[in-house]
Amino acid sequence: MNRSAPALLAARPKARRVRYTTLRKLVPYLYVSPAALLLILLMLFPMLMVLRYSLMDGAIMTKDAAFAGLQNYITVFENPVFWQSVGQTLYFTVMSVVFHFIIGLAFALLLNTNRVDPLVRSVLRVLFILPWLFTAVIIAIIWRLLLDPNGVVNSVLMALHIIDFKVEWFSSTSTAIHALTFANIWAGYPLYMVSLLAGLQGIPKELYEAAGIDGANEVEKFWYITIPQLMPIIISIALLDFIWTMQVFPLVWMTTGGGPIYSTEMLSTFTYKLAFSQYEFSLASASAIIILIISMSVTYFYIKHQQRR
Repeated sequence: MNRSAPALLAARPKARRVRYTTLRKLVPYLYVSPAALLLILLMLFPMLMVLRYSLMDGAIMTKDAAFAGLQNYITVFENPVFWQSVGQTLYFTVMSVVFHFIIGLAFALLLNTNRVDPLVRSVLRVLFILPWLFTAVIIAIIWRLLLDPNGVVNSVLMALHIIDFKVEWFSSTSTAIHALTFANIWAGYPLYMVSLLAGLQGIPKELYEAAGIDGANEVEKFWYITIPQLMPIIISIALLDFIWTMQVFPLVWMTTGGGPIYSTEMLSTFTYKLAFSQYEFSLASASAIIILIISMSVTYFYIKHQQRR
């Protein structure tokens, strides 16, 4: 027993070191655990419930909902309004992303140039960023008033003799989707403007000076220096904008509600109507899972791009 006592004494500090090392490894997880628990309760658990509902027949509305497998997904895919909403969502999203980039880059270049007076640039910066400060409800009200048949837009266009009748922008099946897309473009370009302006200010001036010495003109400097330097920002913002725009709901619902005659129906409004107008919660859950899969697909490319950076 006496011979083993020194071994026990030597083992105690080692055990303490092991426990201390283990606790140090656990400390970061303890800090993250409240946020992780909140994330699980507010996001992961509802997502799993929606996935469960999408595989059931008569979810929520009946107590003994039977397992339906993929039948709800098949029913959604067979609905022509679903495919119409897919096409309109893609049009709405792609056009918004493209023009967000074009307008945002144009305004960023304007605010970054030294040819404009600093005071004027400060005023323009405030004016250009205003749409970003409004909520979706305010934006919807503004454009419903502007694009009203008796609104400012029709009055100006008729005064300029561009049109000779009052256009019902949000009430016509031929113009509603374009008017809605235009309103979303106006609301979303400041994100690109601010991000690209920060990127422009981070480009070394030595690159432009070296290009000028080599005889490059302004167009060549823009194409071979500015765009490549901004490309990481452009790709990141475009992917995020694609994900966010594809899920836009308040602006669509407050302006057209998906009408007239499904001409502005988006995946978000299609899913909402299935759930809260037709009370088809199983079909709405299947539609929501489809939107999730599409969003996760784009998110995958965004993550891979960030990893490469």
